[in-house]
Amino acid sequence: MSSTPDTVDRAFAAALYDTGDTALDAGASVLAADPAADAELARRGAEFLAALWRRGWQPADVVRVVRRELDDVHVRLAATLIRAQAPDDAARGPRWAAQLADLPTGDPSRADRFSYATAVLELYRLLLRLPALEPLEERGERRDGRRSDSKMLTRIRALLAKAEATGYPEEAEALTAKAQELMARHSVDEALLDAQAPDPDAPGACRIGVEPPYEQAKAVLLDVVAGANHCRAVWNEPFCFSTVVGFEADLEAVELLYTSLLVQAHTAMTRAEAAQRAGGRRRTKTFRQSFLAAYAHRIGTRLSAAAESQVSDDLLPVLATREVAVTDTADRMFPDTVTTRLRGVSDEAGWTEGAEAADRAQVRPRTRLP
Repeated sequence: MSSTPDTVDRAFAAALYDTGDTALDAGASVLAADPAADAELARRGAEFLAALWRRGWQPADVVRVVRRELDDVHVRLAATLIRAQAPDDAARGPRWAAQLADLPTGDPSRADRFSYATAVLELYRLLLRLPALEPLEERGERRDGRRSDSKMLTRIRALLAKAEATGYPEEAEALTAKAQELMARHSVDEALLDAQAPDPDAPGACRIGVEPPYEQAKAVLLDVVAGANHCRAVWNEPFCFSTVVGFEADLEAVELLYTSLLVQAHTAMTRAEAAQRAGGRRRTKTFRQSFLAAYAHRIGTRLSAAAESQVSDDLLPVLATREVAVTDTADRMFPDTVTTRLRGVSDEAGWTEGAEAADRAQVRPRTRLP
């Protein structure tokens, strides 16, 4: 009788390196006939994950690509596998820990052994074919012992949550304006402290999901938010994320503001569509794409003006030095970027509505910070 490792080896040989359904069925049948193989199967999965971490992937990246390529059962399998592997992994910083905490919950169904084995093999097939990504170095803890101001970030999150929840555009604008003011103050304080430190931190990077539909317009929105907050964003269309390069305080601001503006944009788009339907006009995918593209364009214009309005002359050298560091890091990580033309922006009503929604959501110019 074959040993458990032999069972798994035979199943993998039959199914993992052949994309056909017949091979998949053959491998699943081998695993289904040997219940004792489950522990070895999980151990191999942990090895596949460890290899992915070495190739630059992170937990949220894996969940995102599994959700796009496969089904809910595979997402739950992946999350269960990541959780099981985590205790054997090295500590990787607060952003990684947050991704582990945000993993989907719920155990995968094991209605029958053959279906379960099939799902595991489909997941492993995907994990094995994922390419290497640019490695990200997390910089949550600074060399001088300082950490990001959690109280400030808590206040910013609370303000943006209220902006997302309110049904009044003026209130949303005021709340977002206050959040932006706090973000700017946080960023400037960090820049000044870095300039005084004997060994200031280098820029880091994080990945932010840019999910379909309308992912091009969403990527543009993230790009303008990143640019206004002294960061650079590089979109990876095949894997539905952008990598944002910048200093830690600015990365946190980009994550918070992009998420909030995306929620506000979708809320405004829903209202605009309802108004269009009430007027007897049928809205389409082109309307939504044009709406979000105009929203991103207008947000970018207003954010840039707001950012320039609060930088005094004495801060320019400090911020310029940080900008050079961010650009150098981004160019080193992504030496071969290309530009992409935004497609499907042809609905005049969608563009107009999106620009007006951005004016309502975006902050007013503010006085310079002391």
